Order: sequence, then structure tokens, then C-alpha cells
Amino acid sequence: MATPIVSQSVRSSVPYSPVSESSTLRPRASVYEIVAERVIKQMEAGVAPWRKPWRTEMPCNLLSQKPYRGLNVFLLASQGYASRYWLTFNQANKLGGRIKQGEHSSLVTFWHIGEEKADADGKRTRPFLLRYYRVFNLCQTVGIAEKLGLGESPRPVASIEQCEAIVAGMPNAPRMEQSSAAWYRPFTDTVGMPARGLFTSAEEYYSTLFHELTHSTGHSSRIGREGIEILKTFGSESYSKEELVAEMGAAMLCGVTGIAPATLQNSAAYLKTWIERLKSDSRLLVSAASAAQKAADYIRGESANDAPASDGEPHAN
Repeated sequence: MATPIVSQSVRSSVPYSPVSESSTLRPRASVYEIVAERVIKQMEAGVAPWRKPWRTEMPCNLLSQKPYRGLNVFLLASQGYASRYWLTFNQANKLGGRIKQGEHSSLVTFWHIGEEKADADGKRTRPFLLRYYRVFNLCQTVGIAEKLGLGESPRPVASIEQCEAIVAGMPNAPRMEQSSAAWYRPFTDTVGMPARGLFTSAEEYYSTLFHELTHSTGHSSRIGREGIEILKTFGSESYSKEELVAEMGAAMLCGVTGIAPATLQNSAAYLKTWIERLKSDSRLLVSAASAAQKAADYIRGESANDAPASDGEPHAN
């Protein structure tokens, strides 16, 4: 595994430039590995990014006002800044501000779509290359928030009504069944949930339900995630990936509704398992976050983006 990348500092005079797998700051280090190493560092510090409550609303780019998607949601929201807004070094300069001395950037990934080419069989395809660039939180800048009249972003306000609306409005929802435990059964397309009154809070109930509904989006009648209907044994690679998709999807829905992911714990054993998994498969994070974003979009009744998730703003420099 490659050694950790050093964050960009404001002392650097290098302008904004997206970095690809084939053009990294360290030889032989893929973007997948660089991103995985960043997340592993957070986990070694005691928390998984998808299990960390957000301090603000969905992170978004200050200039475009577009929310970040996919893995970027966790890469940015887990940083703990009081503002939801992010921008590049050049964007800060264009707004007449600057980055505070000594501040370090955060990574944002995006997909670069190459030119369409024909293979040996004449089939035309476009290559997708994962790349990244660097952004700073508005709290890391000087002379921008004041000029734009922006203070700290308000903390998400928990809305049980919004949780109820999301569940009620899910298109093609699975059948619900009261049970002594929470589960999703693919072959009957059924979600089992204990009665709401058995949970310690409404937040815990809905964060658990979001987890199971995320599982259900993998059914062939919905998004159709590969392997959901023939999951292998507990602890297998396919089982682990599906659980990560469900955790990330539930965390996204919790973030949107402002509720705390009350059911999530960051035990040492849990963190150790995922650290080992990510060290052996650096691509897992990106693919799971992409699937989770599609699941959250589906549950909310939004149009899924056919392009891979982890959308950044590579053009807005």
C-alpha cells in the first residue's frame, strides 16, 4: 500500500489541477488508494466517516451551489467544519478572499469521461477515469464569508415529518412486515421492522428503516444491485459490500432529514474490520458510495444520475 499523501497547504503556489490515477503526486498510487488512505486515517482515529453525525446540511460548492455526491459527501461532511460550503484555491482568489495560513485542503473526487473509442469487436465505449482535486471549507478562508454575508451554516434540524414523508413517498416500495428484528428479505421483497415504540427514539427507528430500505433498492424491480438476491454468507465480500452500501445510504438519508444515525456505533472491532477490508480493496469505497447515492436518490423519488457518483466541480476553478 502506498504511503499517505501530504495535504496541499496554502503555502503552495501550485494552481488548481485535477489529478488522475495516471498523474498523482506519488508514483504508482491510484486515486482509489489515495482516497482509501484518507478514510483509513479517519478510521484509525476512531470514527468511520459514514458513521459520523454531520454538523451542517449537505456539503456543496459555494459558487455552483450544487451539493456534492457519492463518496464526496462523507469525505467533506466528516471534516467537522461549521459551514456546508466548499471552494477551490482559485475560487477563493476570484472571490477576493484567501485561504488562512497553514490550512490544508480536502479531496473531492470526480469522473473524467474520455473520448469514445471502438474496441476490437467494434463496440464503442467511453473510458471513465477517477480523478480528484482539492477544496477548502469556507471556515478556512478570510474575506469571503463577510463579503457574501455568510456565517456558520445552521445545524440540520431533525424532521421526523420529513422522515415519514420519504418513507411514504418511496416509489415501488417493498412490502412492510412487523417483526422482532430489522431485516430485508430479497426473495419476498419484504422489509421487517419492530414496532416504532420499541426503539429508544424516533430517530433510531428511522435510521434503522433507512438502512433496510437501502437494501431493498437492490431488488431487480428497482435499481437492481448485482448479488442482492443471492447474498453469500455473513462476512463474505458480497455481504460486506452490501452492508456498506446500506450504511452509507442510510447515513445520506439521515443527513438530509437532520436526524442522528442513532443506531451506529464505532467499535474497535468494527473499525478494524473495515480498515483491513479497505487496505485489501481500495476501490470498495468509491463503488459502495456510488451505489448508496443511487439508492438514496431512488428512495427519495429523485432522478438517478446515470453517470458514476462522486461528482465534483472540476470545471469550476
